[in-house]
Amino acid sequence: MRFIIRLVINAILFIAVANFFQNSFYVSNAKIALIAAFVLAIINATIKPVIKIVSWPINVLTLGLFSIVVNGLMLEITSFIVGNNFYFASFSMAMIVAIIISICNVVVSDV
Repeated sequence: MRFIIRLVINAILFIAVANFFQNSFYVSNAKIALIAAFVLAIINATIKPVIKIVSWPINVLTLGLFSIVVNGLMLEITSFIVGNNFYFASFSMAMIVAIIISICNVVVSDV
């Protein structure tokens, strides 16, 4: 049940952030946002641990700031898989969205 609630929260966050950054981040509708949230959850469970292990030395050197780049990369991979209905104008926009979603997930998780 928690997994479904987290998916719905991430889908709502995708829609909200896409409406805020209208020219840089695009989500066509709520169904696509829910699909993107599911794809992101799968990617975070499978690919992200491997990338975090590989990028560990860089993450140590940057005092953890490289994890923002890893989260942006996960969103870019999600965008590639979902297709033209969910995309970012640039990689920096994906990193900004990753920061916003991470902060919102921390706030929601504490509640």
